[in-house]
Formats: sequence, structure tokens, C-alpha cells
Amino acid sequence: MTPEQAFTESSESITGNIVKIISTQGIKAVYDGLNDDDKAVFKQAYSASYMPAKEILQEIYDEVSSGNEIRTVIMHGDRTDKFPVGKIDGTYCWQVGEKVRASRDEESIPMNPFTAGVYVATMMAQCDVLLEAGHPYSEVINESVIEAVDSLCPYMHYRGVAFMVDNCSFTAKTGSRKWAPRFDYIFEQLAYTAIDNGNAVNEQLIADFENHTIHGAVVECCKLRPSVDISCDVQSSTKEIVIE
Repeated sequence: MTPEQAFTESSESITGNIVKIISTQGIKAVYDGLNDDDKAVFKQAYSASYMPAKEILQEIYDEVSSGNEIRTVIMHGDRTDKFPVGKIDGTYCWQVGEKVRASRDEESIPMNPFTAGVYVATMMAQCDVLLEAGHPYSEVINESVIEAVDSLCPYMHYRGVAFMVDNCSFTAKTGSRKWAPRFDYIFEQLAYTAIDNGNAVNEQLIADFENHTIHGAVVECCKLRPSVDISCDVQSSTKEIVIE
């Protein structure tokens, strides 16, 4: 697989296909639209990724609810004169992404079932962390689903990860830089090794996903979304932030 194809099957599959289905049809529609072979791949990826993702998401929630996270943001702000916020899309992966975007054919972006399994598992894990903490469905769906698929991912699809992150709040800029390596590490060490080792699919996790109460609520929210998507490429009076 070429680097360009790898980027297309992962990042592009999320921002150019998976999130569009979730935005208009709901989370489970991604799974329901797969054939039997692809569903098997999805289940394997979902089963291996759900608990590692939830572990980090629970830690993030605990850090926020305890007040620790906002303290770290304030301390980070106090250090910015000495340590400015740096560029985050200069690595080879994101350089490849620039090439892919330049020659992109929106209609040919694939639905990669492995990518979908990991992404949906992470989204469902966040929903469960918030639901278990007593948050209402409206807040859970906004924070876990709508902001990702209708706000953040379109920016990333348009101009890459840095454009998405650095046009968010300072809290988001610092938080993403802090927690992204933790997700990277735990998926590499726990999720992907489980798949490489041929660990059996956790059928209870899959059943919980298939029958989750969040699905009906998300579908109802889809009915309320505007008929148009967010626009990223028109002239705007808002200053766009690009860190060099």
C-alpha cells in the first residue's frame, strides 16, 4: 500500500465518508451499510479499540471534572512566551495528506471497515463515559458526535489536522497536543496488538453497540440538522490561524 493510499484508507475515510454518514444517518448506519466481510473487520477493530479508548477518555473526564485540566491549560498559557504553541502537521503523514487533498476525488473516498471500527469505538466509548457520569443525551450527542462530524472533521478534511485544531480555542489546542500521543500509544500497545495476536471478538461489546440507546437519539438529532454542511472554503471575515 502506498503512503497516499494509507492516508486515504484512514484519515480520508473518516473525514470524507464515515462522518458524513454519521452526520446524516447516525452512528449505527456506518455499521449497517457494510457487507458481511467488512462487518467482521469492523467488529474486530471495534472490539479491540473500545476499552483502550475508554481508558483514556475516562482519564480525560476525571482530569476535567477535578479541575486539573483547566489548571494545566492556565499553566500552559503562562508558558507560551517562552514555549510558543508549535506546528503539528509537519510530519510525513500530514505532508502526504496535502498531496492527497490536492488530487482528491470526493466520490471515490473509501469506507474502510477497520478505520470505521476504531473511530466508532472511540465515539461510543466517549458516549458511555458521559452517560455513566449522568449527562443528558442532548449533551452527550453534541459533545461526542455533532461537534466531531459537523464541525471539526470538515475543517480537517478541508486543510488538515492543524487547520482544524489551531482554529479552535486555546484549551482545544493545548488539550489535543497533550492527549493525542496518549491515544496513539494506547492504540498501538493495546488495540492493534490484540488484533495482531488474533484475539477473539468480544461479542458482548458488539451486542452492546448494536443495541445501544444512543443510536435512536442520534437519529433524531440527524433529523434536526441543517440541510447544508458547514462551509470551509468561502471568504470569511474571521481570521484563520495558521501556525508556521
